[in-house]
This record gives sequence, structure tokens and C-alpha cells, in this order.
Amino acid sequence: MTDTAPQNTAPIYDVIPGDFTTAEFGVTPSQTVGPYWHIGLPWADGPDAAPEGTPGRITLRITVIDGDRVPVADAMVETWQADATGRFAHPDDPRGAAEPDPAGFRGFGRAGADETGTATIHTVKPGALPAENDAVEAPHVNVGIFARGMLERLYTRLYFPEDTDAHAVDPVLTSLPESQRHKLVARKTDDGYSLTVYVQDSDPDGVETPFFEL
Repeated sequence: MTDTAPQNTAPIYDVIPGDFTTAEFGVTPSQTVGPYWHIGLPWADGPDAAPEGTPGRITLRITVIDGDRVPVADAMVETWQADATGRFAHPDDPRGAAEPDPAGFRGFGRAGADETGTATIHTVKPGALPAENDAVEAPHVNVGIFARGMLERLYTRLYFPEDTDAHAVDPVLTSLPESQRHKLVARKTDDGYSLTVYVQDSDPDGVETPFFEL
């Protein structure tokens, strides 16, 4: 049997090609990293801000714990920091870009958490940083936390336990209530430092890590 019904060959939509290179786009909304970030975000030496064999290389272990005190096994952690002399190999450093010290240091690390919620980054201890009004920031590592269910990453800092005098005048650390400051100070280990990040606590005086808005 032959279908003799008229066929509509007209396009459903009139598509007008656009030049997206000149279109004005705003800031895209934040999105959760989801459980599948392992597919495309990590790379082989992502955890190695300082390659193996770098003088002064240390290991940072950052453990992420959720509000139920359960390790966040699919978290992703990023770190960025100054080099061992407190300089950045970037033109936005107001003192000018500097060659990394030690050589080969990258300043940025990215690692996924294991089943214990721990991400491991290999880096060097940064130097102190000049701040506004002639203040000095104590040596620290900036830390970003990504995980499923978070629409925006969390920003915090890792400070080093031996720098207590510098902590007392650090303009960021001292902006926190004194009862909260110890939560950003790492614990010394055999090969570096460890910090536990608690992403939530219903008790305002509980263990939740202080986070910063950038």
C-alpha cells in the first residue's frame, strides 16, 4: 500500500547561524563537581606541585570529612601557594614574576581523595608573604575543596605548626576568633604535614573548618 499523505518538508525551525565569538556571555553558574570528576579533571602529575627529588619537598595530606563525620571519598583538593621564598612566578605578583625557587616548583596541585577522604599533595613549604599596611602573612597554603553536592568550592588555608610567632600577626588568621584559628594549623608528620577539613557542623562551636569567601 502506498502512503499518499502529503509530506511536510519544511524545516521545523528557522535556524540563523550566529557568530558566537562576539556574543556577550556572563559568568556561568557554579556547578557541583559530581562523582565523575575522575574522568577528566586529574592528570598524572597533578599532585606533584614539587616533582620528586625537589630540594625541601614535603607531603601534605588533606582529609575531607562531611557533616556526618564520614570521609568524603570522592572529594577533589586543589592547592596553590608561593614558592619557598614567598614569591610567585606570575606577572600579577606586585613585586614582579620570579623564577620558582626551588627550580621545577609549580605552585599548584590537584589530587583526588582516597577511601579515607585524604588527598595527597607533594610541594615545598612556602615563604612568608607581604600584605597590605606593611603586614606579613605567615607561610600558608591555599586549599580548595570540591565534592558532589557542593555548588561552590570551599576555600580555606593550611598553616604550619612551627610558625606560631608569625600566626600571631597574620592578618587573615587573626581575623578569625581565637578559638577557630587552630583549625587551620596542620599537624607535623614524618614526611610533611596533615590537615583535617570538616566541611560542616551544626554546632557553631564545633569542628567545622573556617572557610573564606574569595
